[in-house]
Amino acid sequence: MGADTNGRATMLTLYSMQDSGNSYKVRLLFAHLGLPFRIVDVDTTTGETHKGDFLAINPIGKAPVVVLDDGRALAESGAILLHFAEGSRFLPIDAYERAKCYEWMFFEQYSHEPAIAVRRALHVYETRRAQATPERLRELLEKGNEALGVMEQRLVAHDWLAGPAFSIADIALYAYTHDAEDKGGFDLKLFPGIRGWLARVAGEAGHVTIDWRPA
Repeated sequence: MGADTNGRATMLTLYSMQDSGNSYKVRLLFAHLGLPFRIVDVDTTTGETHKGDFLAINPIGKAPVVVLDDGRALAESGAILLHFAEGSRFLPIDAYERAKCYEWMFFEQYSHEPAIAVRRALHVYETRRAQATPERLRELLEKGNEALGVMEQRLVAHDWLAGPAFSIADIALYAYTHDAEDKGGFDLKLFPGIRGWLARVAGEAGHVTIDWRPA
Protein backbone atom coordinates (compact mmCIF):
# COMPACT_ATOMS: atom_id res chain seq x y z
CA MET A 1 0.00 0.00 0.00
CA GLY A 2 1.29 3.45 -0.93
CA ALA A 3 0.09 7.04 -0.78
CA ASP A 4 -0.98 9.64 -3.32
CA THR A 5 0.41 13.18 -3.58
CA ASN A 6 -1.90 14.31 -0.79
CA GLY A 7 -0.69 11.58 1.55
CA ARG A 8 -3.85 9.50 1.26
CA ALA A 9 -3.47 5.73 1.35
CA THR A 10 -3.69 3.96 -2.01
CA MET A 11 -4.06 0.27 -2.81
CA LEU A 12 -3.41 -2.07 -5.69
CA THR A 13 -6.46 -2.51 -7.90
CA LEU A 14 -7.00 -5.78 -9.71
CA TYR A 15 -9.42 -5.89 -12.62
CA SER A 16 -10.41 -9.52 -12.41
CA MET A 17 -12.93 -11.98 -13.81
CA GLN A 18 -13.71 -14.19 -10.83
CA ASP A 19 -14.01 -17.54 -12.61
CA SER A 20 -11.10 -16.91 -14.98
CA GLY A 21 -8.01 -19.00 -14.35
CA ASN A 22 -5.78 -16.16 -15.51
CA SER A 23 -7.28 -13.81 -12.94
CA TYR A 24 -7.10 -16.56 -10.32
CA LYS A 25 -3.32 -16.85 -10.83
CA VAL A 26 -2.89 -13.25 -9.71
CA ARG A 27 -5.27 -13.51 -6.77
CA LEU A 28 -3.50 -16.67 -5.63
CA LEU A 29 -0.06 -15.04 -5.70
CA PHE A 30 -1.36 -11.93 -3.93
CA ALA A 31 -2.85 -14.17 -1.23
CA HIS A 32 0.47 -15.97 -0.75
CA LEU A 33 2.31 -12.65 -0.60
CA GLY A 34 -0.24 -11.14 1.81
CA LEU A 35 -0.69 -8.12 -0.46
CA PRO A 36 -3.69 -5.88 0.21
CA PHE A 37 -5.67 -5.16 -2.94
CA ARG A 38 -9.14 -4.38 -4.12
CA ILE A 39 -11.02 -6.09 -6.94
CA VAL A 40 -12.96 -4.52 -9.76
CA ASP A 41 -15.07 -7.26 -11.34
CA VAL A 42 -15.11 -7.42 -15.14
CA ASP A 43 -16.60 -9.96 -17.53
CA THR A 44 -14.59 -10.59 -20.67
CA THR A 45 -17.45 -12.62 -22.20
CA THR A 46 -19.86 -9.69 -22.48
CA GLY A 47 -17.70 -7.21 -24.40
CA GLU A 48 -17.29 -4.78 -21.50
CA THR A 49 -13.50 -5.07 -21.61
CA HIS A 50 -13.56 -3.79 -25.19
CA LYS A 51 -15.19 -0.49 -24.27
CA GLY A 52 -13.54 2.87 -23.76
CA ASP A 53 -13.10 2.98 -19.99
CA PHE A 54 -11.44 -0.41 -19.79
CA LEU A 55 -9.42 0.01 -22.99
CA ALA A 56 -7.91 3.15 -21.50
CA ILE A 57 -6.42 0.88 -18.81
CA ASN A 58 -5.56 -2.08 -21.02
CA PRO A 59 -5.71 -1.63 -24.82
CA ILE A 60 -5.57 -5.42 -25.21
CA GLY A 61 -9.09 -5.60 -23.76
CA LYS A 62 -8.39 -8.54 -21.47
CA ALA A 63 -8.29 -9.31 -17.75
CA PRO A 64 -6.46 -9.47 -15.44
CA VAL A 65 -4.97 -6.01 -15.18
CA VAL A 66 -3.34 -4.53 -12.09
CA VAL A 67 -3.25 -0.79 -11.50
CA LEU A 68 -0.27 -0.04 -9.28
CA ASP A 69 -0.21 2.39 -6.38
CA ASP A 70 1.24 5.09 -8.67
CA GLY A 71 -1.46 4.64 -11.32
CA ARG A 72 0.56 2.63 -13.83
CA ALA A 73 -1.15 -0.46 -15.24
CA LEU A 74 0.25 -3.93 -15.86
CA ALA A 75 -1.56 -6.57 -17.93
CA GLU A 76 -0.97 -10.25 -18.84
CA SER A 77 -1.08 -12.72 -15.98
CA GLY A 78 2.46 -13.98 -16.54
CA ALA A 79 3.92 -10.49 -16.48
CA ILE A 80 1.98 -9.69 -13.31
CA LEU A 81 3.21 -12.87 -11.61
CA LEU A 82 6.82 -12.13 -12.55
CA HIS A 83 6.61 -8.52 -11.37
CA PHE A 84 5.16 -9.27 -7.95
CA ALA A 85 7.19 -12.45 -7.36
CA GLU A 86 10.45 -10.54 -7.80
CA GLY A 87 12.50 -10.81 -4.62
CA SER A 88 10.13 -13.34 -3.05
CA ARG A 89 10.40 -17.07 -2.45
CA PHE A 90 8.11 -17.67 -5.40
CA LEU A 91 10.76 -16.84 -8.02
CA PRO A 92 13.97 -18.92 -7.87
CA ILE A 93 17.27 -17.15 -7.25
CA ASP A 94 19.33 -19.73 -9.11
CA ALA A 95 19.64 -18.63 -12.76
CA TYR A 96 18.86 -22.04 -14.24
CA GLU A 97 15.92 -22.73 -11.96
CA ARG A 98 14.63 -19.24 -12.71
CA ALA A 99 14.86 -19.96 -16.44
CA LYS A 100 12.99 -23.24 -15.90
CA CYS A 101 10.29 -21.24 -14.14
CA TYR A 102 9.99 -19.05 -17.25
CA GLU A 103 9.99 -22.17 -19.42
CA TRP A 104 6.98 -23.64 -17.62
CA MET A 105 5.14 -20.32 -17.76
CA PHE A 106 5.71 -20.08 -21.54
CA PHE A 107 4.58 -23.71 -21.85
CA GLU A 108 1.41 -22.83 -19.95
CA GLN A 109 0.54 -20.03 -22.35
CA TYR A 110 1.42 -21.78 -25.61
CA SER A 111 0.71 -25.48 -25.02
CA HIS A 112 -1.43 -25.88 -21.90
CA GLU A 113 -3.92 -22.99 -21.82
CA PRO A 114 -4.88 -23.13 -25.54
CA ALA A 115 -6.23 -26.63 -25.00
CA ILE A 116 -7.19 -27.00 -21.34
CA ALA A 117 -8.52 -23.51 -20.69
CA VAL A 118 -10.32 -23.37 -24.03
CA ARG A 119 -12.04 -26.74 -23.48
CA ARG A 120 -13.08 -25.52 -20.04
CA ALA A 121 -14.46 -22.31 -21.55
CA LEU A 122 -16.52 -24.21 -24.12
CA HIS A 123 -18.19 -26.09 -21.26
CA VAL A 124 -18.54 -23.15 -18.84
CA TYR A 125 -19.51 -20.09 -20.89
CA GLU A 126 -22.82 -19.92 -22.69
CA THR A 127 -21.35 -17.56 -25.28
CA ARG A 128 -18.87 -20.28 -26.31
CA ARG A 129 -21.26 -23.23 -26.47
CA ALA A 130 -21.78 -22.96 -30.25
CA GLN A 131 -18.07 -23.69 -30.71
CA ALA A 132 -18.28 -26.89 -28.65
CA THR A 133 -18.62 -29.26 -31.58
CA PRO A 134 -17.68 -32.91 -31.02
CA GLU A 135 -14.73 -32.49 -33.36
CA ARG A 136 -13.43 -29.40 -31.53
CA LEU A 137 -13.85 -30.98 -28.10
CA ARG A 138 -12.06 -34.13 -29.27
CA GLU A 139 -9.17 -32.08 -30.67
CA LEU A 140 -8.82 -30.07 -27.45
CA LEU A 141 -8.97 -33.23 -25.34
CA GLU A 142 -6.11 -34.75 -27.32
CA LYS A 143 -3.95 -31.62 -27.14
CA GLY A 144 -4.77 -31.10 -23.48
CA ASN A 145 -3.79 -34.65 -22.62
CA GLU A 146 -0.49 -34.09 -24.42
CA ALA A 147 0.17 -31.03 -22.27
CA LEU A 148 -0.82 -32.88 -19.11
CA GLY A 149 1.51 -35.69 -20.15
CA VAL A 150 4.42 -33.25 -20.27
CA MET A 151 3.60 -32.08 -16.76
CA GLU A 152 3.23 -35.66 -15.58
CA GLN A 153 6.75 -36.53 -16.72
CA ARG A 154 8.11 -33.87 -14.39
CA LEU A 155 5.73 -34.29 -11.49
CA VAL A 156 5.82 -38.07 -11.23
CA ALA A 157 9.43 -37.65 -10.04
CA HIS A 158 9.50 -34.13 -8.53
CA ASP A 159 7.37 -32.20 -6.08
CA TRP A 160 7.42 -28.93 -8.02
CA LEU A 161 7.71 -27.81 -11.61
CA ALA A 162 10.76 -25.52 -11.42
CA GLY A 163 13.48 -26.40 -8.93
CA PRO A 164 12.94 -27.85 -5.46
CA ALA A 165 10.36 -25.34 -4.19
CA PHE A 166 6.86 -24.02 -4.89
CA SER A 167 7.03 -21.11 -7.36
CA ILE A 168 4.97 -18.99 -9.73
CA ALA A 169 5.46 -21.76 -12.30
CA ASP A 170 3.24 -23.91 -10.09
CA ILE A 171 0.75 -21.09 -9.61
CA ALA A 172 0.56 -20.47 -13.36
CA LEU A 173 -0.11 -24.14 -14.18
CA TYR A 174 -2.36 -24.80 -11.18
CA ALA A 175 -4.98 -22.24 -12.19
CA TYR A 176 -6.38 -24.15 -15.17
CA THR A 177 -5.25 -27.64 -14.13
CA HIS A 178 -7.02 -27.80 -10.77
CA ASP A 179 -10.49 -27.92 -12.35
CA ALA A 180 -9.52 -29.50 -15.68
CA GLU A 181 -11.44 -32.63 -14.74
CA ASP A 182 -14.51 -31.01 -13.19
CA LYS A 183 -14.99 -28.28 -15.79
CA GLY A 184 -12.93 -29.41 -18.75
CA GLY A 185 -13.73 -33.10 -18.87
CA PHE A 186 -10.13 -34.34 -18.56
CA ASP A 187 -9.50 -37.59 -16.68
CA LEU A 188 -6.85 -36.71 -14.10
CA LYS A 189 -6.82 -40.27 -12.78
CA LEU A 190 -4.50 -40.89 -15.72
CA PHE A 191 -1.98 -38.48 -14.19
CA PRO A 192 -1.10 -39.49 -10.60
CA GLY A 193 1.91 -37.16 -10.53
CA ILE A 194 -0.32 -34.20 -11.33
CA ARG A 195 -2.91 -35.24 -8.75
CA GLY A 196 -0.25 -35.37 -6.04
CA TRP A 197 1.06 -31.97 -7.13
CA LEU A 198 -2.44 -30.44 -7.04
CA ALA A 199 -2.77 -31.60 -3.44
CA ARG A 200 0.63 -30.10 -2.56
CA VAL A 201 -0.27 -26.74 -4.09
CA ALA A 202 -3.61 -26.69 -2.25
CA GLY A 203 -1.79 -27.58 0.95
CA GLU A 204 0.61 -24.65 0.80
CA ALA A 205 0.15 -22.09 3.59
CA GLY A 206 -1.78 -19.12 2.28
CA HIS A 207 -3.58 -21.06 -0.45
CA VAL A 208 -6.99 -19.76 -1.52
CA THR A 209 -9.58 -21.22 -3.87
CA ILE A 210 -10.76 -19.64 -7.11
CA ASP A 211 -13.86 -18.36 -5.26
CA TRP A 212 -11.80 -16.38 -2.70
CA ARG A 213 -12.02 -12.61 -2.62
CA PRO A 214 -10.01 -10.19 -0.43
CA ALA A 215 -11.81 -8.94 2.64
